[in-house]
Amino acid sequence: MSRNYKNQSPTAYQRRPHLSKDDSWIRAFLIKAQTGHLATSVDDQPFLNPTTFWYDEENHQVVFHSNITGRVRSNIESNPKISMEASELGRMLPSNVALEFSLQYRSVILFGTARVVTDPEEAKKLLYCLISKYFPGMTAGKEYREITDKELRATSVYAIKIEEWSGKENWDERAEQSDEWPALDEKWFT
Repeated sequence: MSRNYKNQSPTAYQRRPHLSKDDSWIRAFLIKAQTGHLATSVDDQPFLNPTTFWYDEENHQVVFHSNITGRVRSNIESNPKISMEASELGRMLPSNVALEFSLQYRSVILFGTARVVTDPEEAKKLLYCLISKYFPGMTAGKEYREITDKELRATSVYAIKIEEWSGKENWDERAEQSDEWPALDEKWFT
C-alpha cells in the first residue's frame, strides 16, 4: 500500500532514515559535488537537466547558469519551483538475495524556488564564484578575460533559494547477505 504524500513536505517520510545526514554534512557535500541534475516542470511535463553549480553557503542558495534561451529559462519563468540532485556513486554491492543488491552512494536532494538573476553586477559576482569552484586559483583579469557585458547578455544566471533538503549516504562495504542461501564467492566483492 502506498503512503499518502499529499500536502507533506518533500523530505517527509524518509524510507531509510538511518542513512540520513545532517545539515553540516549536506553543506560539505554540496561544496565539493561536481554536477547536479535540475528538475523543472511545465504543464505537467517534467524536465531534467545536468549542470555545474555553486553552493552559496552565506545566502543558502545554489547558483547555476544556462543559455539566455531554452527550456531551463522558459521552465523557471513559468514555474520557479525546482528540485536539484547531486550525487557520488561508489561500487556496486552484490548479494546472494535479489532484493539486497545495492550501490554505494552519497546524495543530496534540495527543493526551492529559482529566480533569474537580473542585476548584472550580482550575476557577474555569482558567475565568478561558480568559476572559482571548478578552477580555484584562477583569477579574472589575470588568467582569463573578465566577463563582458555582451557575454552576460547571452547567459542566464539563476539562484535557487533552498527551502528544504535531505542528504543520504550508503557507503557500506557489502550489501546484506542471507544465511538461507550459499554465500557468494569472494570474487564478487573485489
